[in-house]
Amino acid sequence: MGDLFQVGSLSSPSRLIVGTGGFRSMEILGASLVASEASIATVALRRIDPNVKGSIYDLLGRLNFSLLPNTAGCFSAAEAVKVAEMAREAFDTNAVKLEVIGDDVTLLPDTTETLAAAEKLVRSGFEVWAYTSDDLIVAQRLEQVGCVAVMPLGSPIGSGLGVRNPHAIGMICARVSVPVLLDAGVGTASDAALAMELGCDGVLAASAINRALDPVMMAESLREAVKAGFLARRAGRIPPRVHAEASSPSLGRPDLFVE
Repeated sequence: MGDLFQVGSLSSPSRLIVGTGGFRSMEILGASLVASEASIATVALRRIDPNVKGSIYDLLGRLNFSLLPNTAGCFSAAEAVKVAEMAREAFDTNAVKLEVIGDDVTLLPDTTETLAAAEKLVRSGFEVWAYTSDDLIVAQRLEQVGCVAVMPLGSPIGSGLGVRNPHAIGMICARVSVPVLLDAGVGTASDAALAMELGCDGVLAASAINRALDPVMMAESLREAVKAGFLARRAGRIPPRVHAEASSPSLGRPDLFVE
C-alpha cells in the first residue's frame, strides 16, 4: 500500500491486523490468513499453548506472521500485567495488545484499569498496543504513558455494528501522534474502508472474518477495503456540500456564449 506499516518493533506491508480466535478449523484460519495478506496476528495467551505441535503458534510461524499476544479476558490491571508477562516469556516478544474489560456483557474497556496497566507495562519494557474506548482524552493519556499504538473501538467487540461514532474516531486520529488502529466492531468491508478514510493507520479484524459465511472471501474483501480506504484518504476527498455543484465547468459552452 505504498509505505511500510510500523508499530514499535513490528512492521508489515499490510495495514490489516488479523485476530486468530473463533475459526471453525485450523485450515480455514490458515487460508484466511493467507488471503488477508496481513503479516501481524493477535493471539490470546489463554487460548493456545506454544509448546503444542500444530498449534496456532506453529501455523503463524510457518506463514511468517509476527505474533502480537493479547490479554483478552482480563478484568483488572494486575491480571493483565500478569498475562502480559507470561506472554513475553512464552513468545519471546515485548509487543502486547492490552485489553482490560470493564463489563462482561458489553465487553467495553475499563479505561481506568487500562491506563494503570499500560503505565506499568511500559515501565517494564513492553510495547503496548492499547484497546480503548473512542474517548480522545483517554487515547491521549495512553499516548502520554508511552503506548506504541492506541486502538479505539468502532463499536462493541463482535457486534459488527461498524464505526458508530465516526467523529470521535476522526478526532483521535487527528490528535494522537502514535499509530491509531480501529479495534472491534468491524462487520464488513465498508467498515474497514471508513476507518481508514477517517485517518486510522490500520484495522484489526477478528469476528468479521471468523464469523463470516465464507471467512476466506471476507479476509480478501477486508484486505482490499483497507487498501482502498488508505488510498482514498491520501487522495483527498472532495468536501461535502449542501447543494449540487456541476462536475464540468460552464466556461466555453456555446449555448452560454453572448456576443
